[in-house]
Amino acid sequence: MRFATPLIPATLLRRYKRFLADVALADGAVVTAHVANPGSMLGLAMPGLRVWLSRSNNPARKLAHSWELVEVDIGAGPELVGVNTAHPNALAAEAIAADAIPALAGYAGLRREVRYGTRSRVDLLLEDSSRPPCWVEIKSVTLMRQPGLAEFPDAVTARGARHLDDLAAQVAAEHRAVMLFLIQIGSAARFSLARDIDPAYGIAFDRARAAGVEVLAHRCTVTREGILVGDPVPLAEPGAAAAAPGQKITRPAGRAG
Repeated sequence: MRFATPLIPATLLRRYKRFLADVALADGAVVTAHVANPGSMLGLAMPGLRVWLSRSNNPARKLAHSWELVEVDIGAGPELVGVNTAHPNALAAEAIAADAIPALAGYAGLRREVRYGTRSRVDLLLEDSSRPPCWVEIKSVTLMRQPGLAEFPDAVTARGARHLDDLAAQVAAEHRAVMLFLIQIGSAARFSLARDIDPAYGIAFDRARAAGVEVLAHRCTVTREGILVGDPVPLAEPGAAAAAPGQKITRPAGRAG
């Protein structure tokens, strides 16, 4: 996925009301950008961070700018993190079409936002006449509290736990079900659950895996020109990274994707 227009550098002043951020442009002008991320953005929303924005020419939009990337140092030097959770579904569809996710290759058709479960829409439904349908839920991962270890979620997500149960129901119906974590951090080498942030999600995750739901995690290459799904990363077990000595564990406000 390439950004439609060159991104605009800015400095983050504050993120508030979950979906709004005030930023200072290079010329000193302050604008309010849309934040397409319902999570806490733990470690990514500190005032003073360098961010990159896209700008829409659609006159109907209330906010012309959208927050796309943030530059942070997670231990291996500054790197870009993709924060726009509206992108992963399109990223995954693009990667599947290009056979860049081998575990999901070979299906003849792909549909998005198909109703299933109790009150859900699956992100992607892969179909082929020669095998059962494959239901794919996608989560955007932006949390890294230890160098190389990406984690999900960054906030309590009852909706995410419900998605896991919905996937398990598809396995019970003799379909294939996959939870795909797209890590928008290029330095990710492993993936784990942030069980300290949302223990209930961890329980739902374990229940879904025991029921036969498959788990995939892929890191992305993130640049100012675009985002590309890259290599798979292993799931670190047991599930959660412990807090550093003396670190107070908190449960951030917000709702992960």
